Amino acid sequence: MNHDNAPLEIHVHGDVPIKPGTDIKAIQEALKPLWHYAGARSLHEGAVSLYEEEPGIRFDATTQRLNLCWTVRGDEDFRMVMDDLCMNINDLSAAGTQIEVTFYDTEFDDEDEASGSESRDDFVMLFVGPDPGAIMQAQRDLLVHDVINMMERHFDGAELSGVVTEIDKLFSQRFDSLVSSLELGKPPRGSGGSSGHGGSGGGRRPRHLH
Repeated sequence: MNHDNAPLEIHVHGDVPIKPGTDIKAIQEALKPLWHYAGARSLHEGAVSLYEEEPGIRFDATTQRLNLCWTVRGDEDFRMVMDDLCMNINDLSAAGTQIEVTFYDTEFDDEDEASGSESRDDFVMLFVGPDPGAIMQAQRDLLVHDVINMMERHFDGAELSGVVTEIDKLFSQRFDSLVSSLELGKPPRGSGGSSGHGGSGGGRRPRHLH
C-alpha cells in the first residue's frame, strides 16, 4: 500500500511478553497486518519506523519480548489493522498488556486551530493477552496505577487501599459476568505488574508519546 500522501501519522507503542518457544516466523505472521499496511514484503523490511530515531518493531528472542515503537503514514483504515493485530498477538502473548496507538493529523496547522477547526488526532489504548482474564488484569493494573497517581496528589498512599479494593470488586463482577460456562482463569486482583500512560491534558497530544 502506498500512503506517501496520507493525512495521518500513526504511532504504535508497546512492550508485549511473548510465550516461550515462539519463533520469528510466528512473530512475522502475527505482525503481518502492520508491515503489510506499510507496503513491505516482510517483517524485516517493514520493521523500520518512519522516524529513524525510533527502534521500530523488534523481537528479542532472549527475553521473549516484542517491542513496538513504530510510526507509519496512513489513514482511518488503520483501525481495521488494529483489530487484526490484537487478535494475532493474543495468540502469542504470555501475559496481558497494553498497546498505545496515536493518530496525528499532519494536515492540521495553527491556522486550523485558530479558526476553531478540530484535528483528526486520536489516541487509542488496546489491550492484548492470552485470555480474557489476563486482558482484564492488565486493564485493572493500569486503572489502579492511574487512579492512585491522581489521588496521591491529595491523599497519603496508605489511605487509598479502600479505593483499590473497590476497583478489584468492579473487575471481579465484570469477570464473573464474562465467565459464564467457560473457565477463563482467576479474576483480576492484587498487585500485578502495572503500567500506565500520560493523560491527554490540554491541547494536542505530542507527536510521540515517549
